[in-house]
Amino acid sequence: MKKLTLALGIFCLTLSASAQKLNETQVIGSHNSYKSDMPAPILDYLKGINPSAAQSLAYAHIPLSDQLDLGLRNLELDVFHDPLGGRYSQPKGLAMLPEGTVFDPDKDLEKPGLKLFHVQDLDFYSHHLLFKNALLELKAWSEAHPDHHPVFVLINAKDGQVPMTTAPLSFSTAALDSIDLEIRTHLGLENLITPDQVRGNYSNLEEAVLAGNWPQIDDVRGKFLFVLDENEEKIRRYLQAKPGLENAVLFVNLKEGNPEAGFRIINNPVTQENYIRELVEKGYLIRTRADSDTKQARTEDYSQFEKAKASGAQVISTDYYLPSKFFDSQYTVQFENKGYERPNPVLIKK
Repeated sequence: MKKLTLALGIFCLTLSASAQKLNETQVIGSHNSYKSDMPAPILDYLKGINPSAAQSLAYAHIPLSDQLDLGLRNLELDVFHDPLGGRYSQPKGLAMLPEGTVFDPDKDLEKPGLKLFHVQDLDFYSHHLLFKNALLELKAWSEAHPDHHPVFVLINAKDGQVPMTTAPLSFSTAALDSIDLEIRTHLGLENLITPDQVRGNYSNLEEAVLAGNWPQIDDVRGKFLFVLDENEEKIRRYLQAKPGLENAVLFVNLKEGNPEAGFRIINNPVTQENYIRELVEKGYLIRTRADSDTKQARTEDYSQFEKAKASGAQVISTDYYLPSKFFDSQYTVQFENKGYERPNPVLIKK
């Protein structure tokens, strides 16, 4: 009898886990996931003119596939518009590096298409300089791991001017739509979770989200969900190309009450823990941060991470799934089981 009871309990537990919806999970991922080591001469130069900025940039990531192999299920990619190619091919920071330094041996920055790095002319070392190549890596990894938990990917469309650096091209409606095109082309629509799929037969995305129409995790294994993490002005430009997010690749960070709302970026779980939890309970997907600008890692302060977990935000971003190699700290962000995904503590009660 005891064996039967135990078996039934295990069966019910397995059934419950397999029936989880996409919003009923909580994952850890990385911030500026493409960023590789900033060369010491450039970082030292920046320390001399802006020490706080230099301190905030003292982090780097392992390659995207290695992050996914560890178990991270959120990535963040920053793209720059460069339809003709060559706009960023001669970063000014190269002048600070030793003669003969090899940078961009494949001449990727001279090729047309979206570029992938952090700050033009300063923080330009990236595991992939072409957005296309990052997408191809994600596709190859996913094909090798077809049953993986869905991966959330945040996209920043960067066009802000930084003093004394190359002026970036602005993201017009057409430029924002080119992000969709590159994702469709190089990753494939069949590998995506899109707003159309979540909307289903509801009149708009937010109505579907509030009705709990997120897919079952088991139905979207091996797929990616992309979000445009931008200000409302830029999002409205994107919506000119994709009204109501119909035929869109990207979800957008719009405040609740908008028909296109469904995925929110709320980065401070310390001051907004209750707000995040309220939205999670209503059905929204939320991304928040465990740390930022290297501050928590330097003091080994886990209080923000604890708030992020308790808030129920489905996506928690960090720079420290591994300890820093830039300064002495053992700060690392993992769940209690040493993993990077778990049932959502607000929506799935033990």
